[in-house]
Amino acid sequence: MYSAKVLDYFRHPRNAGEIPQPTIVVEATNPVCGDLLKLWTVVREGRIADATFKVEGCIPAVACASLLTEMIKGRSVAELCSITAEQIEAGLDGLPSASRHASALALGGWRQLIEQLAASTHG
Repeated sequence: MYSAKVLDYFRHPRNAGEIPQPTIVVEATNPVCGDLLKLWTVVREGRIADATFKVEGCIPAVACASLLTEMIKGRSVAELCSITAEQIEAGLDGLPSASRHASALALGGWRQLIEQLAASTHG
């Protein structure tokens, strides 16, 4: 049902946990299934220097959040704006249609991160 990559990212999540002194922390939830994503980031010189996550949810939610942290590390704010749910799903060799809510949850956290980054650079 799940690709080998989804299972690998679930069984061996990358960047799981909290960052003690984050620059930005965001939380996203999927009201339909109840999954919860919390994303911690450290921003230095306009780039994501570090990113970690915690998820309360299904196998693909953990996998999508884990991959998202890998995708955003080292990127500038401008580069972050190009990430899509389709890229997250492709990075995991696809998701079953019933599990696409997981990439939407990761993207919800990503959108909040972008909004807070924009507010902090313009505020």
